[in-house]
Amino acid sequence: MTGRWLFPLTLLWLGVGWGATQPLGKIATQSGASALELTFWQAVVCTVVLGAISLARGRGLVFTPRALTFYVVVAVLGTLLPGLTFYISAERLPSGIMSIIISTIPLMAFPLALAVGMERFDAIRLLGLLLGLAAVALIALPSTSLPDPGMIGFLPLALCGPLLYALEATFVARFGTAGMDAVQAMFGVSVVAVLLILPHMLMGGERYVPWPMGRPEWALILSSALHGLLYATYVWLAARAGSVFASQSSYLVTGAGMIWAMLLLGERPSVTVWLAVAVMLAGVALVQPRERTKTVRT
Repeated sequence: MTGRWLFPLTLLWLGVGWGATQPLGKIATQSGASALELTFWQAVVCTVVLGAISLARGRGLVFTPRALTFYVVVAVLGTLLPGLTFYISAERLPSGIMSIIISTIPLMAFPLALAVGMERFDAIRLLGLLLGLAAVALIALPSTSLPDPGMIGFLPLALCGPLLYALEATFVARFGTAGMDAVQAMFGVSVVAVLLILPHMLMGGERYVPWPMGRPEWALILSSALHGLLYATYVWLAARAGSVFASQSSYLVTGAGMIWAMLLLGERPSVTVWLAVAVMLAGVALVQPRERTKTVRT
């Protein structure tokens, strides 16, 4: 298959797959497990998936000081903390809203890149950032956007996830992956995430195991495996088709996430929410990174 068809189909796979992880994550919260337990098992599944890919490629973990620093920083910013905020928020907010929130990653990455001198001020991209804020306001302010007005309090927590991912992307763009390829690097990150969370699990007396396998457990395993596979796919596409092309997956993730939420969870977003989707995607379009800038998801 030529790149003419391979790249667009890969982009579609990224959008549909990542979009599905939002409602699957919400279903996983129905297991009764804590956010810490769900984050732990997500890291375990990602370790298995990325470890299998690394083994098949004949590339194992790297233990240089730079690599170990990378593992720890990205494990905290890209797995541990956003995992906790995601599962706490996903349990309480509609999945469609979470799909809109996740698209704010490039909006948050832009001011961070400005702060560390990786980008220059651009009025068009600033307008995109303002449109993103307007989209969040459309979700938070009208009484028709959320099923329960009490959910508004969890929007700031939900926005912490994209902020952490943006911090992670800025770190990786600034310091690189310590000479590792992306799959190697994220395999190490997943291993470190497991090691960081496990003591807290044991000390807190949390003993959740996804067995026997019911609907929430299957959703947890599937969404976690998708995270690992989609990340590897994203990096492959960015390397071959360019980061700007790969970043177009942001649009598809939001749209697919809304559709998956309707199919799997029976959600029916209000007109105001659909307007927020349009405004958010317009903002993302204006803030999209230049070819030299890469956005990294884990």
